[in-house]
Amino acid sequence: MESTSPQVPFPLVKAWVDYEYRPCTIPYRFPSDPPQATRTELIWIQVFRKSIPSFKKVAEQDDSVVDAPTRAAKFAERYGKMLDELEADPFSNGGPPDAILLTRLREICLREVGFSDIYKNVKDEENTKCLALFPDVVKTADNIEDVGERIEHLMRGVFAGNIFDLGASQLAEKFAEKACSFEDSCQQLLPRPWVIDDLDQFKQKWLRKPWKKAVIFVDNSGSDVILGILPFARELLRRGTKVVLAANDLPSINDITYDELKDIVAKLKDGAGKDSILGVNAHDLFVVNSGSDLPVLDLSHISPELAYACEDADLVVLEGMGRAIETNLYAQFKCDSLKVGMVKHQEVAEFLGGRLYDCVIKFNEVIL
Repeated sequence: MESTSPQVPFPLVKAWVDYEYRPCTIPYRFPSDPPQATRTELIWIQVFRKSIPSFKKVAEQDDSVVDAPTRAAKFAERYGKMLDELEADPFSNGGPPDAILLTRLREICLREVGFSDIYKNVKDEENTKCLALFPDVVKTADNIEDVGERIEHLMRGVFAGNIFDLGASQLAEKFAEKACSFEDSCQQLLPRPWVIDDLDQFKQKWLRKPWKKAVIFVDNSGSDVILGILPFARELLRRGTKVVLAANDLPSINDITYDELKDIVAKLKDGAGKDSILGVNAHDLFVVNSGSDLPVLDLSHISPELAYACEDADLVVLEGMGRAIETNLYAQFKCDSLKVGMVKHQEVAEFLGGRLYDCVIKFNEVIL
């Protein structure tokens, strides 16, 4: 089932006469295109088609679903048929297709045949591993005395964590082979300058004046949120910024959900009833349901709870390829914004003029 939460627009999206919010970054078609499928639509339909075998394989192993292999085959058949129909008629199935529709149809097909969270076991396993690693990752950052260097180190950790993405077929295969770890990922980031590289501007603004409140739209479970985002959020807290972590309402791929993130944050807090994380006061750390149920993000539709919690935020952080690159890369806000993620599709790399596994850190400062 889809998220049934009421939906409202994100209050920090720029709302001026000269700007209309469009979530999707890559235009699959233009108004002047003929009704037949465009070259870009066909390319991206094939990208999603290539992901079907990995989704089917994971679904077959879902021990929470009766007759999972048969249901997984039905999912693959149904989603494949929908993609065939979009190739023949891009205005079928709610089209024309874009990043949001193609992910939405995949989730609908999974849920219709009975799957609600096919990656639950792998998420639980990775979360458990990363919770044990968290203290050492934070200690390494804390030992960096120069604040600017520590900020850069933490941002590199965000990129390294973001490689845990089972929605990208190549990374799903690499993860299945146990071929990558958080430490390896930190060492193997492509050298700067990255395809979009505003790290120095971001550091300078942070060093000049910390923000009052930041809202962070989180991405994947495991190393992404625990070893990447949460050390970054802890540093924001330490430097006086309130932090709102916005997580999905329902499961999608290996993305962290609101309920899962609440549990993780509770486990990371210091014992004896202390509202702190490894010595840093976490009283101003909040986990909020975003109202989303996809690995991409349409800020026209978020939960009222999140809208209320972040209406006074002065920094918006969008993290991950789906939320910060494939959608919202060019979104404009009423306050400062940071879009950060790793490029994990060759097609995205080509659109941006970069390299596969390149990094994106796009910072926009709003001068009031």
